[in-house]
Amino acid sequence: MSTTVSESTLQAGSGCPEQPAAEALITGIGMLAPNGAHTEEIWANVLAGRTGIRPVGRFRPKGPVRLAGEIADDAFLEAVPSRLRAQTDRWTQMAVAASDAALDDAGLADAGTRPYDPFDMAVITASSSGGNEFGQRELSRLWTEGPQRVSVYQSIAWFYAATTGQLSIRHGMQGPCGVVVADQAGGLDALAQARRVLRSGTGLVLTGGMEAPLSPYALTCLDSDGTVSHATDPARAYLPFHEGATGWVPGEGGAILVVEESAAARSRAVPHVYGRLAGHAATFDSPSAPPGSGLLAAAGAALEDAGVEPSRVDVVFADAAGVRSQDEAEIRVLTELFGPRGVPVTAPKTMTGRLNAGGGPLDVALAVLAMRDGVIPPTVLPAEPAPTHPLDLVTGRPRTAAIRTALVLARGAGGFNSAVVLTQAY
Repeated sequence: MSTTVSESTLQAGSGCPEQPAAEALITGIGMLAPNGAHTEEIWANVLAGRTGIRPVGRFRPKGPVRLAGEIADDAFLEAVPSRLRAQTDRWTQMAVAASDAALDDAGLADAGTRPYDPFDMAVITASSSGGNEFGQRELSRLWTEGPQRVSVYQSIAWFYAATTGQLSIRHGMQGPCGVVVADQAGGLDALAQARRVLRSGTGLVLTGGMEAPLSPYALTCLDSDGTVSHATDPARAYLPFHEGATGWVPGEGGAILVVEESAAARSRAVPHVYGRLAGHAATFDSPSAPPGSGLLAAAGAALEDAGVEPSRVDVVFADAAGVRSQDEAEIRVLTELFGPRGVPVTAPKTMTGRLNAGGGPLDVALAVLAMRDGVIPPTVLPAEPAPTHPLDLVTGRPRTAAIRTALVLARGAGGFNSAVVLTQAY
């Protein structure tokens, strides 16, 4: 298929010629979300439609944003040494716990038995807001107690690359590391960068994204563009593709994935392969671009990069902004690609809120679990869509389906668009 790119900058695959032999396989998953503390618990709660959106509990919000996808159980901190807790923000601490879980899932928990040289392993993560909670606390100390009371770790804990650096040190991964910053789209872009690194000869990449934007300062920043929901009823706060949509709910968490080059993974008798990162494309909308044009270009180019026709897509994990104009644009994109009600569409982020850089990786993790179990998780809405709704939106309960190919979409504030195609690893 071909897609015309208008007023967007397109990056399909790596954006440069590559050798097609190496495949990027997802071999380990570590998750944290507002509705669960580990992968299988989160997956069970998603299938059951259990939401983690609730009133903000860690502080008393003074602004109009009262609800969030907040991780209420801090048991994940048990995986973080006390020395490291003093040096890092909550967002990095979540990634430490999730990376440990992902490596254990991939059969690589014991660093001494990993069949990789340190320079053959890399870390590539995405971040949107960085270590804002740590930064706010230390800046408050600066103004109320003086500079002598500011932690020396303020210089690094807030920085977008802090999580990548800490994971690299913790796991001895000294290959080509990096961080991607593109809001919600960045989480998918990080996975694409991981695939490029594998194609350049690296054997394993720890990749994905986490977010912890639930500090007073971070919520104020998120609410500045007028798209965050001010609702007080968790059941009606975040309603993408619904006539009652009033904005999106912020949340914390995300997913860290182990992605391995196919030959390297199979040579070590990997315990399981969840799926293949088959295609990716990213675009950026100019202010004058027609609504949805960049997302359409990204989705079309990702499918082309994967060698997949739209008719072969079994499910779409939608960006699902919860903002009417943005939802309408995404509906136009999906109906143009697949036709009206042409493919099942889901948005399990209605149970977690939008996790910024963590949202795309979490959707990818849920998508490969859907492939594993042959079931599409539901979108949680207060009522079923009308039969005339232009999308075949999966709501209410999971839908049994044979899933061989999934399309995951994400948009970031300011014009970022990203799309990833996942397929079963044959």
